[in-house]
Amino acid sequence: MSSALTDLFPQPIVQAPMAGGVSVPQLAAAVSEAGGLGFLAAGYKTADGMYQEIKQLRGLTNRPFGVNVFMPQPEYAESGAVELYANQLAGEAAWYETELGDPDSGRDDGYDAKLAVLLDNPVPVVSFHFGVPTRDALDSLRRVGTLTLVTATTAEEALAVQRAGADAVIAQGVEAGGHQGTHRDIKENDGSGTGLLSLIAQIRETVDIPVVAAGGIMRGSQIAAVLAAGASAAQLGTAFLATPESGANVLHKQALTNPLFARTELTRAFSGRPARGLVNRFLREHGPYAPAAYPEVHHLTSPLRKAAAKAGDAQGMALWAGQGHRMARELPAGQLVEILASELAEARTALSASPVTGGDPR
Repeated sequence: MSSALTDLFPQPIVQAPMAGGVSVPQLAAAVSEAGGLGFLAAGYKTADGMYQEIKQLRGLTNRPFGVNVFMPQPEYAESGAVELYANQLAGEAAWYETELGDPDSGRDDGYDAKLAVLLDNPVPVVSFHFGVPTRDALDSLRRVGTLTLVTATTAEEALAVQRAGADAVIAQGVEAGGHQGTHRDIKENDGSGTGLLSLIAQIRETVDIPVVAAGGIMRGSQIAAVLAAGASAAQLGTAFLATPESGANVLHKQALTNPLFARTELTRAFSGRPARGLVNRFLREHGPYAPAAYPEVHHLTSPLRKAAAKAGDAQGMALWAGQGHRMARELPAGQLVEILASELAEARTALSASPVTGGDPR
């Protein structure tokens, strides 16, 4: 399905913006150069830090790319729950010989400043996570030539995205690694969610704008499946996590296929918002008690996660990963895009030749 978005890149492959230093300019450039759409993650960066990465990426490729921005979060009223969780984490701080972070370090992630930079220095695509921007914000980006995408985890959220005037919606299935992009964070979201193929169908019946499918996609055959279901492109995160261009910690990369980390779960343990990660000691011990308080818990645990990484202890790190993590391939990002495109072509050929679709089986 051709659209203004998919016309920007020849392969229907979008590299997910993974915050925390994973989606670095080298990764985004490699994906874009190979015909996909590379993405930078502005989350947890300053506006200037984002701008510097954009300049660096532009020095690596002339191809289109995107930048992802986190939406500001509403005030969290139950400070007592955060204090209680901090008390529970005191032992972790002592173990890693560090201090807990300040939970009141900021709620808006520099949203206004980042938007100003993106309006003054337009990029081809901007996506948003954790909510829907105002129509004025989306219209302003459109006037400077930027296409906009917004994550949705339900058909109702997708409708809100369309009504706000976004150019496309990212349908994020519950299989996806990292944070669920729910527009309103409530406890009922814990452990729940809609599978990607079902979500695509629901969203396609609800909105008219193009759909980018995200959630557990690791192979070209899966890309073919979501395209057949009505998506215009597929967004892959975990698949690119293990590439040499990825900025992920080497322990994180190794954990994707390490038998010690056999499964993933949605957890609030590290950030206070539901996010899918490999089950490790920290997740098991603290996940059941973490409050629904983002970004307070994120700020609180930040020093712990850094200290665990420095100590080489994957059991204390946030090992974000989608459900397909065991299928990760340690390939250069550009080569991975080429292989995914080849697998997609093979899957499409097989589908067209299937008697079920009316093709010639001979």
